[in-house]
Amino acid sequence: MRICHVSPHLPPDQAANALLPAELGAWLRAAGHHVSFVTQAPAQGKTADDATLPGPVVRVAARGTPSALARVTRLHSLRRAREITAALDRAAGTAELLHLHSNGLIIEVAAAWAERRRLPYVLTLYGTEIWHYKRRKIFDPFTRAYRGAREVTFYSQRLLDKARELGLSRDRLSVVYPAVSAAFAPADAPTRARWRADFGITEPLVVLNVKRLHELAGQKFLIDAFARFARTRRDVRLVICGTGPLRAALEQQARDLGIADRVTFAGLVPNADVARYAAIADVFALPSLLEALPTVAVEALSAGTPVVSADHPGGVELHEIFGDDVLVVARGQVDPLAAALADSLATPARTQPDTAVRLRALFSPEAVRRQYEAVYERALKRTIS
Repeated sequence: MRICHVSPHLPPDQAANALLPAELGAWLRAAGHHVSFVTQAPAQGKTADDATLPGPVVRVAARGTPSALARVTRLHSLRRAREITAALDRAAGTAELLHLHSNGLIIEVAAAWAERRRLPYVLTLYGTEIWHYKRRKIFDPFTRAYRGAREVTFYSQRLLDKARELGLSRDRLSVVYPAVSAAFAPADAPTRARWRADFGITEPLVVLNVKRLHELAGQKFLIDAFARFARTRRDVRLVICGTGPLRAALEQQARDLGIADRVTFAGLVPNADVARYAAIADVFALPSLLEALPTVAVEALSAGTPVVSADHPGGVELHEIFGDDVLVVARGQVDPLAAALADSLATPARTQPDTAVRLRALFSPEAVRRQYEAVYERALKRTIS
């Protein structure tokens, strides 16, 4: 099989729609298939090392900020569409199947490109495409791409349900959860203690958050909640992994609350270190305001760490799957979050055996690969009805 993945992001970006195409590409190449990629330049000034990806990569310029005149005349979009089309001609000219990830002009152009060639494509949706969906009255290229896909996969059941509520019902819809790397695994007590020391953590208890420092991630509620129960104790540390525009404000918030010496802003850390942080944590906190399916929370569960989540759709869905290993509290509310975290730390425990069983069945790389293999087979065999 010759497949081309088209996504707004690829590594070094850390978005879900960067990691999944890379993971699927590695699996396809290992199985003897030919893989190529079309994507944009890395975000936030990062430098791409495309030699680490499992196939040739053609990158186009990121969206940028067009001038007012360019927005009115659409010249900027037309130039970008031509650039994307040229990239597809180079990377996907011999492809048998396209796999499109997320939304945006790069996806809309790729869908139209495939339709002109009567080339089948699969579309995977991650969250924002549906949460913020508004159908355009005159010309709606995203909805056209959605309707034209041979198969559409969603990152969560709640996301698929929302699509149907929005009038996006169609056949060949399925849920494929994200794969969690084998690096996220439980560690025994001596190993956890050694890793704590390696990170310079002297406190015996750790609350962990891994997320971009952004308004929707809700770290300001987490810092307030942590201060409620941790200001007067010396046995617990909050570790926040991630970077983003709110870092300075969140650091100032911790100083204002008198807990700056109890909060570690670890920044953007390698995935191997995230896995170790997940293993040493006693509870993972996810106070986000909106999530489709929070992979970081599933990674924590895979490392044996229970989760306290806000009641966004992803948190509710994880609670339904994993039961009491994922406690759910009201979004944007500090007191219930503080109480749930304090209760979790009062009697620290690792996740239940049933959680490991469900993780293997739904989130293991093997399970996800099997599901996408079936999706590709259906896409190549069927025609749009």
